[in-house]
Amino acid sequence: MKKIVAVTACPTGIAHTFMAAEALRKTAQVMGYDIKVETQGSEGVKTPLSAADIAEADLAIIGADIHVDASRFSGKPVYATSTSQAIRNTKAVIEEAIAEADQERQEDSEPLVPTPEDPPIPVPSAAPTSTVKHLVGITSCPTGIAHTFMAAEALRKAAVELGHEIKVETQGSVGAKNQLTAEEIAQADAVVIAADTHVDLSRFGGKRLYQTSTKQALKSGKAVIDSALTMPAPEAQSTNGQGGYLQSVQQVKTEQSAKRSSPYKHLLTGVSYMLPVIVAGGLIIALSFVFGLKPEPGSFGDALLQIGGKSAFALIVPVLSGFIAFSIADRPGLAPGLIGGMLASNLGMGFLGGIVAGFLAGYIALFVRDKVNVPANFEGLKPVLIIPLLSTLAVGLLLVYVFGAPVKAILDGMTAFLQSMGQTNAVILGLILGGMMAVDMGGPVNKAAYTFAVGLLASNVTQPMAAVMAAGMTPPLGMALATLMAKRQFTQEEREAGRVATVLGISFITEGAIPFAAKDPIRVLPACVAGSAVAGGLSMLFGCSLRAPHGGIFVLAIPNAVSQGGLYVVAIAIGTLVTGLTMTQLKRWQPKAAKHQPV
Repeated sequence: MKKIVAVTACPTGIAHTFMAAEALRKTAQVMGYDIKVETQGSEGVKTPLSAADIAEADLAIIGADIHVDASRFSGKPVYATSTSQAIRNTKAVIEEAIAEADQERQEDSEPLVPTPEDPPIPVPSAAPTSTVKHLVGITSCPTGIAHTFMAAEALRKAAVELGHEIKVETQGSVGAKNQLTAEEIAQADAVVIAADTHVDLSRFGGKRLYQTSTKQALKSGKAVIDSALTMPAPEAQSTNGQGGYLQSVQQVKTEQSAKRSSPYKHLLTGVSYMLPVIVAGGLIIALSFVFGLKPEPGSFGDALLQIGGKSAFALIVPVLSGFIAFSIADRPGLAPGLIGGMLASNLGMGFLGGIVAGFLAGYIALFVRDKVNVPANFEGLKPVLIIPLLSTLAVGLLLVYVFGAPVKAILDGMTAFLQSMGQTNAVILGLILGGMMAVDMGGPVNKAAYTFAVGLLASNVTQPMAAVMAAGMTPPLGMALATLMAKRQFTQEEREAGRVATVLGISFITEGAIPFAAKDPIRVLPACVAGSAVAGGLSMLFGCSLRAPHGGIFVLAIPNAVSQGGLYVVAIAIGTLVTGLTMTQLKRWQPKAAKHQPV
């Protein structure tokens, strides 16, 4: 007869805790198994499991909706589920737990063979064990409760037993805990990702990275760590030709991102998630104009207007606000951020209100998450009840009674000025926005101009967006033109890079000019700023407007996405020519000995 020990727990510690315990007891007895169940409820621990109970058990079942310490079950097969599953599908839970336990024992008695869902674990090669290695890791599971923390603890213990050091970030139901810093990642010899959900791996570029499941980390922690350490180091990518050029562009962008201050990163996170909504909505609205500016109700054009204008555009401010808050406080910030953004939109605060709501929601949710303490039995209520309720309430009241009226007044004044400004003011604005796009190409000044133009799309002010995109396309196109106009002034590698920059330029990737600027900023930056300012000013002069915040030259293929399309191309072409001519003239001033050297 198999012996089972179990623990049940839920956020309130009342109904589900005891219902799950009773269901497990009765079903196990019917199935012919011996079971002892510990309940962790609102009144504390009932029928606690003794060390002897655990030692004699064949396996452990944790039916919990909150974090339960599973360290005492070390060395035992542990099956984790929710209380609702333990109540509704009790027999299936017990059968799966026993099946997994039997499988683990069979695998322990044989050479380690990975299951189909787990990545293969290579046999570690002999290596000196006296050298202490530094590892970092992330654990995550769909519920973000049991397996997340159990896998983290298993990896920590395995590392200690092997004589290594590891820091594990847990991405659970209340967000990321024990977060990894850039310095810790940089110093790590290897990275372990034990996750059953998607984990962003972008920050681990260039590191040995071993991915597995939480189950594998629990079952074979030492083998997982050894496998991570014995993986071959990532090979250095080629730095020649187009691949090297694109790699250098990405490297500079990554370095710029690492240098950004936290508020700036949070703002750009919100903008990045908002962009697809604006792109989809703006282009669908533009398509609706094919059927007339005011389509007949019930017509296809009216359907497009409903999709783009009344649905997609209604989400712009909530998505901006929600993901600013998400960047600050992780998952607990998302709900108050989205609700705050919708409220800001309803109050007429526009994208400025979305930014205010996002930062308020994020920092308030972060405060509640970290500073509001509740009893351990109620910890599971924080992400689903306490944080959303308190944060949303605080953000909503602040928007209604404090920030709503002044932010709306600022937005209304700015929108009225932009819609009524004369030609001279429009050209000046275009020159300024254009120059800003090229000053640091992807840096804070560039993003400030871009965010300003994108935010105005929600208020139906579309001319600045056209100026910004024209100006952003000009630097890489201008540098590409310069490599053609003055071939002798550029090395073969730079001329090849110019061809790549052409593709990046027409796609509105301003950073395509960064490698040129990094090598020769004294010449490249003035040339790019001059061309971008001209392109932005001419776009405003010609009255060009753009409903999509991205897409480069390809948006011209979408009907009504760009007004004055021919003149828009002329503005981009003249800006490109100014950058190219300025660059070739500046290149002629360098010493002759340097002409054919990389600059």
